[in-house]
Parts: sequence; structure tokens; C-alpha cells
Amino acid sequence: MVFELCRFFYCEKMCENMSLSEEEIRMLFRVNKTLNHMLKDRGYIVTDAELEMTQEQFIDQYGENMERKDLVILKTKKNDESDKIFVFFLQETKVKMVGIKACFERMVAQNVFRAILVVRKDMNRFALSAVTDANSKRILYLESFKETELLMNVKEHAFVPGHIALTTEEKNALLEKYTVQENQLPRIQYTDPIAKYYGLKRGEVVKIIRNSETSGRYVTYRFVI
Repeated sequence: MVFELCRFFYCEKMCENMSLSEEEIRMLFRVNKTLNHMLKDRGYIVTDAELEMTQEQFIDQYGENMERKDLVILKTKKNDESDKIFVFFLQETKVKMVGIKACFERMVAQNVFRAILVVRKDMNRFALSAVTDANSKRILYLESFKETELLMNVKEHAFVPGHIALTTEEKNALLEKYTVQENQLPRIQYTDPIAKYYGLKRGEVVKIIRNSETSGRYVTYRFVI
């Protein structure tokens, strides 16, 4: 029994360190494409070349023997050079604390306080606890997506309206204008796929713009919980 377990973990570790298959490269190309569009929609600087990159160009950039750890992305907000975000592709099938610690260290070293973690399956309880703790203390802010969640761009669905997160000033002005408390607004879960796409946090208010046949557009607001 012990021998079988050792062989299983050895094989799993070997698979993690092997070159990516053609299928994995195709999948990661789609994930990378979704991430670039997501970052642009969040207001980060993303070039047209990055948005329009083909799979062949993706392979040329990262090499046929690419590994997930090679696909790190670092972007800056259009109107705020101090607002940067990392995207880390975690190598392990089940992410351990050592992988999260490496992300923390790189973020702190480069003075970047926000990151997206792209995981193959999930994180173990120690890694997940570390991320939750960092977020709750507002030291760093890390979001996580499974690779399978990023194969499709949820925003490209025909029925998804535009979403714009309000600044603190805009949120306060809205509440004052309509003389309401934030918890009186309609709500949206921060785990909602479109809320995750835009990186919405608990406590924020998002402006939702829908097309209307009668008025041209219809605007509503939701409180993120």
C-alpha cells in the first residue's frame, strides 16, 4: 500500500514537470486569450497584438517546451501606474503552500499587491488558508480561477450587459443622490462568473448597462456581497 502511494505521487510529480502536450498548449492559449481580454476590460494596458495573438504566435513567444510557470503576466492600469496586477499559472495539479509563498514573495519584491492565480484543479487547505488570510487582512489581494473557467470568455455571451465598478467617490455620490444604503441595492455575489471576470470585491457597487429598445440603454446598480 505504501509502495503504491509513493509510486502515485512520484508519477504525479513527474507529470507536472513534463513538457506540455499539444492539447494542453491549445487549452492554455485559450486561457491566455481570455485573461488578456479580461485584463483589458478591467482597465489594464493590453496591446492589440496580445489580444489578437494566434496560437502559432503564442507558441513562438513561449516556446514548444513551455511550462505553466513561464506564462506569468504583469499589467499596469491605464490611468494609474501604481496599480499593477500579476497573473500566475500554478504548476502543481493541487497547489501547495510553497507555490503560494513564491507568488507572495514575487508580489512583495515588485511592489504589486494584486494577483490572479490560475490553477489546474484546486489548492490544498494550507494554500487556500494563506490566500484567504492575505485577502482578509488586505495585505495582498489574490483571486483564483481554474483553467477550465477561462476556456470561454463569459463576457462574450450575447446576453451579458456591460459592467463598470464604481469608485468609492462614485459609490458615495450614488447613495447620496438616491438616499439609500448600499445594502438596499439589488445584490450580486462576488462569486458570480461575471463578477469574477471583472474582479469585483465585496462591498463594491457595480453599474450595469443594458441595451433597451425604447430608451437606448437601461442602467441599474448592484451591491457586491
